[in-house]
Amino acid sequence: MKDIISLEFLKTPELAVIVGLIFGILAVVSLLFFIISKIKPRANIDELVSRTKSWWIMAVIFVAATVFNTTVSYVALAFLSFVAFRELYSLLGFRQSDRRAIFWAFVSIPIQYYLAYIGWYGAYIIFIPVMMFLLLPLRFIIKGDTEGITQSMSLLQWSLMLTVFGLSHMAYLLSLPELQGFAAGGLGLLFFLVFLTEINDVMQFTWGKLLGRRKIIPKVSPNKTWEGLIGGVICTTVIGSFLRFLTPLSMLEVLFVSFMIAIAGFVGDVVMSSIKRDVGVKDTGSIIPGHGGLLDRIDSLSYTAPTFFHLVYYLAY
Repeated sequence: MKDIISLEFLKTPELAVIVGLIFGILAVVSLLFFIISKIKPRANIDELVSRTKSWWIMAVIFVAATVFNTTVSYVALAFLSFVAFRELYSLLGFRQSDRRAIFWAFVSIPIQYYLAYIGWYGAYIIFIPVMMFLLLPLRFIIKGDTEGITQSMSLLQWSLMLTVFGLSHMAYLLSLPELQGFAAGGLGLLFFLVFLTEINDVMQFTWGKLLGRRKIIPKVSPNKTWEGLIGGVICTTVIGSFLRFLTPLSMLEVLFVSFMIAIAGFVGDVVMSSIKRDVGVKDTGSIIPGHGGLLDRIDSLSYTAPTFFHLVYYLAY
């Protein structure tokens, strides 16, 4: 049952392995950076160290929110969407008259996650893209302020899609029905998605730092290079194949899904980079020490979560 699964990951070897792997990799990376700082004090690894610290924080929070009680997982993921949505709408310059519509957008967050919790797929999949899309403009119209209304409606709808609808697919993974012979279940799928998304971010960043020469879209994200993208995609796809035990997919399917996660992660990252460049900010917030706002760290998940969910849903369910 969803509400009484306490320490279930200890009873499932697949999940225990991935939890150990997450913290093992972080420990090795942290030790490596410590050694480098001692051997080469002038080495420019400050950004890598700060990113690693933020990954430690997020890993502890994520694991704590998912492995002890499944109901807590839904609440934690909904809160993730809440913070991400708040960070994004704060950047986009809404009008004073938009506050009521924004309030109803916030109200949609617990509804969306409740639909994921009860596993009502038909209502879940249309609530924000269809129902909120149709209802929110009415809230804008009732206020009567038509100057800039088109921009406000577009910004609010898009913000909901990115930070609530996209991210909520992580919660619905936990509500997918059990499959015979697949012990890891929805929690295994969630770990696969989050771990591979973060590994993709790490690998693209690392390969870009080591070998990056050719810029992909310098006007949007100057640090993104073809070498970083290709190196990250290859590493993410290979690592995904070793984590196949967390999914009900065949080897060919998991290679394809891992490849798509890598591509979707890159797209999510550069989309958020373009927004920040447009509004003239470096970070979406300051909630995570050393790496800005929460949305700065989970922007890739806004794209990888729906991509992964629908591929797995089609291939296995």
